[in-house]
Amino acid sequence: MHAVVVTIGSAGDLFPFLWMGRALRERGHRVDFLGPVQHEPYVTRAGLPFHGLPADPAVLDHPDLWHPTRGFAVVWQATRPAMAELPAYMEALPPGEDRVLLAHPLALPEADLCRAACPGLKIAAAYLAPSNLPTVHDPLMLGPWRVPRWAPHVARRWLWRRLAASLVDPVALPDVNAARAARGLPPVHDLVKHITGVPDLSVTLFPGWFAPTQPDWPQPMIRTGFPLYDPAPDAALGPELQAFLASGPPPVAFTPGTGNRQAGRYFEAAAQATRRLGLRAIFLTPHREQLPAELPEHILWQEYVPLKALLPHVAALAHHGGIGTTAEALRAGTPQLVVPLAHDQFDNAARVVSLGAGASLHASRVTAERVAQALRRVVGREEVGGRCREIRTRFNAPSGIDQLCASLEALAVP
Repeated sequence: MHAVVVTIGSAGDLFPFLWMGRALRERGHRVDFLGPVQHEPYVTRAGLPFHGLPADPAVLDHPDLWHPTRGFAVVWQATRPAMAELPAYMEALPPGEDRVLLAHPLALPEADLCRAACPGLKIAAAYLAPSNLPTVHDPLMLGPWRVPRWAPHVARRWLWRRLAASLVDPVALPDVNAARAARGLPPVHDLVKHITGVPDLSVTLFPGWFAPTQPDWPQPMIRTGFPLYDPAPDAALGPELQAFLASGPPPVAFTPGTGNRQAGRYFEAAAQATRRLGLRAIFLTPHREQLPAELPEHILWQEYVPLKALLPHVAALAHHGGIGTTAEALRAGTPQLVVPLAHDQFDNAARVVSLGAGASLHASRVTAERVAQALRRVVGREEVGGRCREIRTRFNAPSGIDQLCASLEALAVP
């Protein structure tokens, strides 16, 4: 089988696709990997042939990137130049191979163009987080807004349509339909409905205990566990960090995500909150300019630390709610304070709270006092710690990668 793997976005988007790509290669299949050009070191280190797609790092400074409603438009526009290269790449491949295109959801409009040009092409979509899949069933978050359980399904469907009609379709459909018109294809009127109808197989990269299968999710569907890919599995903690950890009680680690360059207010509030509570802290960000020039003694800055290595040594993890970070904390049994900003983060935060594994605070409400209040509900609370330890045992179950690979193999057979 020839598997073409295509993704967009940050390392958090990349690593799950590397998890799948490496598994397919280990089963003897040919794998080609398409992703943002800056991720080439990760992909080549994984031993996969890489085709770099254009990416503009300036998007990280866009003021709306982390906005709860306007963020989608920024991500969509930033990814279109890369996705526009996918049809030509696929059309240049030799015909006659058993081929599967394994795609990020935002690549599905272009994947559909590939199918039109390459009859018989099979498409599998990999959904990284539950909120990538629309549903009218509980728990239901529409961006930052929670839909109450008593709301009837007819009202929920109306809310979904209104949300898509105001925030998604006006942004995406002009690009999608222009590309379709150029190939003589009919226009699309509902992007979400179109995307979920493109794949021959849907894959959820999160377990059922985190998000049960909903009756209105696309079928056929394969469920896996969290794809906890580690690009440096043997990485150790540096001497400075080891010395800091040994010098006092377990600290709280804070990260707004590696791609967030707009977190100055977040770190300032975290510094004040931990000082008030007498807690130590580790600030994780590759963007040192977001932090005060001089940090107090109770705070250590680190550019990057593998969470797998760090989390067993901390009292809690405060983070943005990215699905990969959320999963790492659940695997480590680490209490969480989730501070969501945009995209799938609100839904992930709600699920962490529902599991009893931590607390949540909307990023727009961050102040030193509110961060301190939220940390009091997490740090040192035995009921939270006990729940986290129980959840940690769930990661002993099989990951589901073998079943996924077998399903893709069966899909590829004409």
